[in-house]
Amino acid sequence: MDQNKIFDHLLGHVQQAYEKNPQVRAFSPFPDDLIAQPVTPISVPAANLLRQEQGFSAECSKGLTEAIRSAAEVAEWREHYRGTDLGEDFFDRFGCFPIIGEGGPFMSAHLRCWVVYMPPHLYYPWHEHHAEELYLIVSGQALFGKTGHEEQMLLPGETAFHEHSQPHATRTEADPVLCLVFWRDDFDSAPMLSEMS
Repeated sequence: MDQNKIFDHLLGHVQQAYEKNPQVRAFSPFPDDLIAQPVTPISVPAANLLRQEQGFSAECSKGLTEAIRSAAEVAEWREHYRGTDLGEDFFDRFGCFPIIGEGGPFMSAHLRCWVVYMPPHLYYPWHEHHAEELYLIVSGQALFGKTGHEEQMLLPGETAFHEHSQPHATRTEADPVLCLVFWRDDFDSAPMLSEMS
């Protein structure tokens, strides 16, 4: 399957998951202004980890999980925090690539969408960004924390909402996690580590 077909297949599964989840639908309508754009693949170590990951068992999201795995080979993976003190273990195992937005196969004026993958026993420390954000757990599970709230274990189909500039963090225990992440309202500022890291 060529790159465009892989991304079209992934987009179809993303839209299905989007429209099935009331919290995601309430966050923002699925964009009707999508424009395809070229992608230059950039790989990171997490891409191989994701392709080999055996810890995903959510039957309800199997099609989306496999579509994400297929796209992992041709996606533009990002390393937002290069130049920080996070360390090589984080960069060797944390994975993120865009589906809608800069570097992704589609662009919209209204929404951004990424894949985030974390293998077992990984900590994504406190960080923030100007955009409002919604995580949708596709498969696996992880602990999500945000300022003003108790840390919460989230499972497939559940969501985590982060307000504008609200510090938040994620950590996996014995299981990996695979998520879709959506942004609305302010796309110009990249995520940055919070002072509480």
